[in-house]
Amino acid sequence: MKYYNYVVLTLTLLLSINAEAIDIIVVANTDQADTKLEKRQVRDIFMRNNSSLLLKPIALVPNSAARFVFNTKVVGLTESRIQSYWAQMRFSGRDKAPPEFESIDEMLDFLKANKDTVAYLPADTRIPDGLTVVYQTN
Repeated sequence: MKYYNYVVLTLTLLLSINAEAIDIIVVANTDQADTKLEKRQVRDIFMRNNSSLLLKPIALVPNSAARFVFNTKVVGLTESRIQSYWAQMRFSGRDKAPPEFESIDEMLDFLKANKDTVAYLPADTRIPDGLTVVYQTN
């Protein structure tokens, strides 16, 4: 158990050191190619907080650097706080967390195949035609 805690702590530290160097883009498959979102709107979509935008979020698995950066810079919560939030939402029957994908390629394939979906990606990701960047961190 001590070894596991050490590994988790080390990975968290490494991710936080690299987090400042990574920028995130939020990409949507929408017919409204001129859509631009504010940080608050992106947070509301991904935390499913009464967003007036009907975009369905998808996410990377918890151990990805892009997810760590997105949670930190955009949502403003740690992974453990987000997991707790979704556990409460699921337990109360109000909602469930966005679907998770293992890789960026899987996310892009899902985005391209499903209208009105939205995802966060590292800013250096090559975005296929038909997807729109709706938000970017600085």
